[in-house]
Amino acid sequence: MKITKRKIVVAIPVAFLLLIGVYFLPPVHSRLAWRVDELRAQIKYYFNPPDEAVFQPQEQTLLATVVAQTMQAYASPPAPTVTATRPPAATFVPSPTSTPIPSIVQLEVKYEHQHGHLNYCAPANFSMALTYWGWDGTREVIGPLVKPSDKDKNVMPYELQDYIAQYVPGMTSVIRYGGDIDLLKRMVAAGYPVVVEKGIYEVDLAGTFSWLGHYAFVTGYSEPTGELIYQDSYQPEGAPRGNNRRIEYEKFNEGWRSFNYVFVVVYPIDYESTVMSLLGDYADETWAARHALEVAQTESAELTGIDQYFAWFNAGTSHTALLAYADASVAYDYAFQLYADLSGQKSLRPYRMLWYQTGPYKAYFYSGRYSDVINLANTTLHDTISEPVLEESLYWRGQAEYMLGDTNAAIADYRAALKVHPGWLPAIQALQDLGVAP
Repeated sequence: MKITKRKIVVAIPVAFLLLIGVYFLPPVHSRLAWRVDELRAQIKYYFNPPDEAVFQPQEQTLLATVVAQTMQAYASPPAPTVTATRPPAATFVPSPTSTPIPSIVQLEVKYEHQHGHLNYCAPANFSMALTYWGWDGTREVIGPLVKPSDKDKNVMPYELQDYIAQYVPGMTSVIRYGGDIDLLKRMVAAGYPVVVEKGIYEVDLAGTFSWLGHYAFVTGYSEPTGELIYQDSYQPEGAPRGNNRRIEYEKFNEGWRSFNYVFVVVYPIDYESTVMSLLGDYADETWAARHALEVAQTESAELTGIDQYFAWFNAGTSHTALLAYADASVAYDYAFQLYADLSGQKSLRPYRMLWYQTGPYKAYFYSGRYSDVINLANTTLHDTISEPVLEESLYWRGQAEYMLGDTNAAIADYRAALKVHPGWLPAIQALQDLGVAP
């Protein structure tokens, strides 16, 4: 009997170790990792609801005075009327007498869904944007490079741009803020589908109905019904299917607003002049940021609740794009104040905001508000997510820690960022600047 008990005592840890080993086998891990993450999130969120986490800026100056005044709009030239015809060509230049765009357009694309991997929305949409132009690849080609770890929660638009520049010869892209439905229709009518990042409300892995960021690939529109046609990588099967989904213009804008109406156009380099002509004033990155700021200022005065929060956040993002960091900080300060005041809408608080957009870090950092950078990163990494796996938050916290003299903490954060995103250049560069190995 004693021998049997001894065998059982030995067998239990051995079996446990074997289970761990099996779990980390690639075929098993890829199928079960998301379930482990789901369980971890459910446990943490039960005891620490993420929508109750509120960041309170401590270093803002004259906030009450500034937000009581109307934010000064940047002067911008009137936008010319730009129309185009199909198909695209390198020498095409739209003329003032071009015929109106068609009332219905639906481009043919190769649909890809994001399932089978964690948070694979970006690789799936980026792949669709490239395969439309004949690129011979899939999400499985892009994913390991822009999102080398399942822990990585989001891929930023600039990471798509960097991927194309490095790995897809003959192709390029443009990223702008402040887009609108007319622009999307104009680009699609000319044969150029558009990737946008927008917010959606879904039941997440923790079983909570909440706000998430999501990419959409706009490939058509219908003027008679007032709808855009887009590819939704989140809905691969059943009804509604993810391919060629339809959404009303106004409803689309409601989600797009939370990302400052950002859009990405992917296209062959040979069509550069065509794309710039179709973009019109948006071809100028500074004009686009100023236009986005004007839209945000208007919406911040007209909207209420969570939409007003998004508008003020967008004002900060636009100011940041214009390198006006002090103004950006003020706008973000007020956005966070509005966020804290959403007491009756806690379930709608977009607590994942800093998972996808990092403008506040940059604005506070370049305004010398290092403690606010650290406090915002701490709130994001410890209170809004089940484990601290946001490389951008780790990086900016490291930057602020270094400026405050805590070099060891900065090095630890840079290295932690590289565990989430191996090979990530900002973290590697930061360590190299300190003369430290990754």
